[in-house]
Amino acid sequence: MYVFMFNLGFGAVFVLVTYGFFLLCYRLFGKKGLYAWIGVATVIANIQVTKTIDIMGIVLTLGNTMYVSMYLTSDLLNEKYGSGEARKAVWFGFFTLIMTTILMQMVLFFDPAPTDFAQESMEKLFGLLPRLALGSLSAYFISQFLDVRLFSWLRKVAPGRNQLWIRTNGSSIISSFVDTLVFCTVAFVFIYPWDVWLEIFLTTYLIKFVLTAVGTPFLYAARSFKFKDEA
Repeated sequence: MYVFMFNLGFGAVFVLVTYGFFLLCYRLFGKKGLYAWIGVATVIANIQVTKTIDIMGIVLTLGNTMYVSMYLTSDLLNEKYGSGEARKAVWFGFFTLIMTTILMQMVLFFDPAPTDFAQESMEKLFGLLPRLALGSLSAYFISQFLDVRLFSWLRKVAPGRNQLWIRTNGSSIISSFVDTLVFCTVAFVFIYPWDVWLEIFLTTYLIKFVLTAVGTPFLYAARSFKFKDEA
């Protein structure tokens, strides 16, 4: 019980810290910071997702918070700068993940020195990366562009400034489901037993939706930021 409660409490802190850094990155670096966040988050999310945790008997993969922050980033770009900037950020995320995957596979290909201590650990961590990257890229390609399109459509249906929560949460309901289905299928099918896979899929989708709702106030705060070079 202590472990379950610790993971729950520490997980809440983890979410707040992650979204806090998201706000800080935008506050310090403006639109360029959002592109930087997409690049960093794409890589970190695919490293974090290799770790599973148990919260009150529910198996969850890490990486969900960082991944949802990318939805918030593309929604913020769409909201303030237009769908074209949001799509450009998605392509930047693709490039970052592909670059990281190729370079890390090349790193693993080197023969380690007799005194090396990192090879085995890196193989365990990044040896899964190609499959995770394939799952992430497939899910990312479909869901992120779907999210941009849905957000743009919802902006016509619910254009009010105070209706941002409708646009971001509404687009995420569908895009997160598609993202989770594609990613879990490519990355984890035949790795975990069916019941574990189904649990990961359902809990991952649920936690992504909850994290989107939690991140909505941060999105409102970020939208209020003003920058001199954007005046």
